[in-house]
Amino acid sequence: MKEKEKKSSAWDLYAVAAMVLLTVLFILLPPLDQTPIRMILGLALTLFLPGYALVSALFPGKKGLGLLERVALSFGLSIAATPLLGLILNYTPFGIRKDPVLMTLSLFTLLCTAIALYRRKNIKGEESFSLSLEHKASPKENRLDKALTLLLILSIVISLSVLVYVIVTPKQGEKFTEFYILGPNGKADNYPTSMKVGNNGTVIIGVVNHEYEQINYTLKIFLGNESIRSQRIPLVDNQSYSAKFSFRPVRNGTEKLSFQLYRNDSVEPYRSLHLWVKTE
Repeated sequence: MKEKEKKSSAWDLYAVAAMVLLTVLFILLPPLDQTPIRMILGLALTLFLPGYALVSALFPGKKGLGLLERVALSFGLSIAATPLLGLILNYTPFGIRKDPVLMTLSLFTLLCTAIALYRRKNIKGEESFSLSLEHKASPKENRLDKALTLLLILSIVISLSVLVYVIVTPKQGEKFTEFYILGPNGKADNYPTSMKVGNNGTVIIGVVNHEYEQINYTLKIFLGNESIRSQRIPLVDNQSYSAKFSFRPVRNGTEKLSFQLYRNDSVEPYRSLHLWVKTE
């Protein structure tokens, strides 16, 4: 009878081990790695399971911690242990990559689970901690205890909700547009700033959209006061444009070769660049 009680009191630890193995399968094996279950199991392995296994290993008996305290500590220790394990991985040849992080968290959780199982088996059945959905009110329990318990539950729910929202909602960084000119070799040197009249000069013009929306750019190029090119460049977010541009000075002297980039229907340049070209 006692042996049965011991086995039944450890079902939560067997469930932890099973969830760890399922997480490994759903993250590493296609087509399981394309399902939403992968994210749910991954969050559990990162935010709860390591801490629960560690708490169970440290406190195998009923004394010391109640169910709610164990749950709260499980989240706290998981959040503390995961970055620490990642820091250790950073100083190994494996580095902080998906597979090493997954295997490290899984092995840590399984090791703590094995220690918790061993310690529970060495405790008398009635003193060993058993996860039960039933809650028996204690005579010492008062209104303050109930209020603190409710506050703890609400804090955990709110924290998890905020965390899931942050993970699911894509972060929007600073909005900007890359606008650059390079020399004919694709580097920021050897610009055609000294030429002979009638010879061609070549530069590379680049535009990259980081505005988080489609932008209809207009590129205008002037040599002195003369417009030598006007071009529409529609780009969606994170799309880039790069092309060579050749020009031919027809007068001696120093002229300003200016590149002006307009956004949508704006009448003022959004970005501008220039080169001083000396011809003889």
